[in-house]
This record gives sequence, C-alpha cells and structure tokens, in this order.
Amino acid sequence: MIVAPDLVAHDGRPVLVWRFDAPRLVIASASVGGGIGERRWVLNAQVPKDYARHDLDDHVASIAAAHGCSGAGVGMLTAASLDAPGLADDGGVTCSATVGVTKPTWAADADDAISAWAPGTINVVAQLPVTLSADALVNAVVTATEAKTQALLERGVPGTGTASDAVCIVCPVDGPTERFAGPRSVWGARLARATHAAIVKGLP
Repeated sequence: MIVAPDLVAHDGRPVLVWRFDAPRLVIASASVGGGIGERRWVLNAQVPKDYARHDLDDHVASIAAAHGCSGAGVGMLTAASLDAPGLADDGGVTCSATVGVTKPTWAADADDAISAWAPGTINVVAQLPVTLSADALVNAVVTATEAKTQALLERGVPGTGTASDAVCIVCPVDGPTERFAGPRSVWGARLARATHAAIVKGLP
C-alpha cells in the first residue's frame, strides 16, 4: 500500500514523515538508515542552510522519536523547501522530491571542482506497489538517478545533481518479485517518469 507523508514540524522546521503500518523493503543512499533492508518509516527533514552537525544518527533519532517513529527507518536532510515538494504518480508508482540546486555539481569532474557539501540537497522518495529483487532495487536507484539528471539537464541546471543527493526506493516485503527496474522495464519506466515529473515540479 502506498503511504502519503505527513507534514509535521520539528524545532520550527518542516519534516515529511512516512509511517508504514508494516515493514517495507527499502534501498536508500541516505546517510542515516541507508543500504538495503526492512524499514518502518522514512523522514525528510529541513535543516538550516548553515547546518553543520556531524551527529546525524542522533539528530535523526530525536526527530523520529518526537514524531512516533519506532524501529529502523531512513532519515534524509535538506535545506530545500518542504512546503511544496514535487509529487508525481505513474501507474501506481509515487514519487516525492524535494529539490535544492543552489550548488549543483557534475558527477565526473576534477577533485577541486566538486561542490563543497551543502544541505541544499535533492532527496527522492519513491514507492512501488510491487516487490523488487535485490538486483532490481539497485537498478531502481540507477533509474531514478538517471531520470533526476534528465530533468535537471532539460531545465538547464549546470550539473547532474548536488554532492549530497539521496534516493530512497520503497516496496512491499512480500509478494511476486519483479526482477527488472531499468527504464524500459514495466516498473522501471513508471519509476523513471514519476521521478522525472516530481523533480520538474520541485525545481525552484
């Protein structure tokens, strides 16, 4: 079942919180709760532009606890606006994107050309109604990232993303398993279109 996020506040700043009634299978590149595994919640929290905390696990844990999230989850942070995230749906795949592009960077560039880390991050949370195999989960991250980059290039953003972007793919733990999530597979194509549309809507 696809879950809509709640928009709450923590320390005066907005937080998007997805709470699942049962564990979901997740792959995420987030610094907190990333990797592949079962998760009970996902949160995307706005932080100040001068955010400099290094205790990310503790920070996310305090936000999660304050809003009734228990068990393992995924925490993402961004300075981008959360008041109007880009939202899109395609064939049962939903995507939420908060898009901060104040410091875009190219993926392949010289070391000294990489943008310094800044919290103006692009965070993508996509939910699929079908179970993905482990290899398809990895492929789904690639597909969503390619769709994000396509949207940025089409809008003239000078980079493939920011240095701190995160992607989170959520699907059921049980059910018939889909083995493919590339952009020309059934579910990968839907994921790509939903991600692309959400990024376009979320761009400032």
